[in-house]
Amino acid sequence: MGRQMREKRALQHDIRAALAKNELELYYQPQALPNGRVFGFEALLHWRHPLRGLVPPGLFIPLAEETGAIGPIDEWVLREACREAASWRRPLTIAVNLSTVDFRRSDVPAMILATLLETGLDPQRLEVEITEGVLFWDFDRALSILRRIKGFGVRIAMDDFGTGYSSLSYPQDFPFDKIKIDQTFVSRIGDSFQAGAIIQSIVRLGRTLALPVIAEGVETEEQRTFLAREGCQVQGYLIGRPEPIAHYRHLIAGLATARESAIRAR
Repeated sequence: MGRQMREKRALQHDIRAALAKNELELYYQPQALPNGRVFGFEALLHWRHPLRGLVPPGLFIPLAEETGAIGPIDEWVLREACREAASWRRPLTIAVNLSTVDFRRSDVPAMILATLLETGLDPQRLEVEITEGVLFWDFDRALSILRRIKGFGVRIAMDDFGTGYSSLSYPQDFPFDKIKIDQTFVSRIGDSFQAGAIIQSIVRLGRTLALPVIAEGVETEEQRTFLAREGCQVQGYLIGRPEPIAHYRHLIAGLATARESAIRAR
């Protein structure tokens, strides 16, 4: 336990300096329509520690939130992702995750507006992903903040839908632009009748509310076929792994991949 605490304190110290030392990197994972056509990317943060190598986001993000370093980090992620997306030949969307802590400590709408003005990105191409934690801590204040963001033309997506305590009420209280199904359901397609039924219910809910639904963690053809049949957008290793944007130059330049063409031909 003592060793684990020392390692945690060391990582907390290092994450504070990671941004200044240029140790943070953005990887991009494609998102596709049911027919396989890529319409956008999600920007995913990686920390390349000089001694430890790549540190998993599930480890360093909570540490950044604990130390207060998450604010500057998320601001950097937003700016870099928007700057990169603004340079693409194809007007693909870019999805960025913002921490719940951001909504408690900083003026998120001002940060987003300043970033859009600085980078010149069309607001309709930016999608901000939030979890229900943003709404859970101060519902009325969170709704006010999200409405200001939507006022810029930015899209708001509910991430990890179906895994929280009261997610079902949120699409009623706030006009989200997209619902994102957690990979814990997707991974059990074919093995669990319940998981498939839950996914079908979420997709039908989205269809009734005129909300696109995207499923993350798609790794097999069986999963993709099931989701495509339901009219669900897809994201996962089967479509493309998180990679530096140079890996996807053909997509942002408007050249279809062999996988895209094969999926659409089915």
